[in-house]
Formats: sequence, C-alpha cells, structure tokens
Amino acid sequence: MKIAVTAQGSDLEAEVDSRFGRSRYFIVTDTETQEVSVVDNQVNLNAAQGAGIQAGKKVVELGVQAVITGHVGPNAFATLQAGGIDIYNGATGTVANAIEQFNTGKLQKAPSADVQGHWM
Repeated sequence: MKIAVTAQGSDLEAEVDSRFGRSRYFIVTDTETQEVSVVDNQVNLNAAQGAGIQAGKKVVELGVQAVITGHVGPNAFATLQAGGIDIYNGATGTVANAIEQFNTGKLQKAPSADVQGHWM
C-alpha cells in the first residue's frame, strides 16, 4: 500500500506536520517495498487560499491509498475522499513513528475533517 505522510522535513526522522494542505513535504512510502520518496509542497505552503484542495489533488495524483497527518480541513478532506484516499489524522512524532503506528493499526481512519478551513 502506498501512503503519504505530512512532514516538516524531507526524511523519515522529520516530525509529522500537523497541517495537511500547508505541510512542507509529503513523505510517500510503499508499505510493501519500503520504497520512500519525498514530494515538495512548497507551492501550497503560503497559498492565500485553496491550499488543502491543491495539496489534495497533488496527493491523489501520486496514487496513494492513504494519508497520515495531524489535521485535515473540510475541503482537503472532500478532495481526498473523492480521490478514494483514506485519511488518518491525529498523528504526531516522527514520520517513521507515524508509519509504524499505521502498520500496527494504532491510527484510526478519520470519519470527517477535524478542523475548519483556513486553520493554521
């Protein structure tokens, strides 16, 4: 399974970014092959509006099946859901820790957005 984790840095030891749309990076991991790639989200970092939607579209294009993040707003949630992506929010710690929590079933799938739009 291919998953994307929001990250403040560009490696597995980076902290999970609590913001989906304005996350600095997405760390994409294939849980079967352990292949890791880094996707820069700089373009959405300081966007005046639409960061969640644009980041959501980018993640859908990456072909991931799940996103792990701290929080996700309603527009990003709807975009990810429309793309068939499961959302796991509330993650903290490093990206590696979040992936381990996901793999061991310790993260719960989000039923809805957990913050309002334009949350910072």
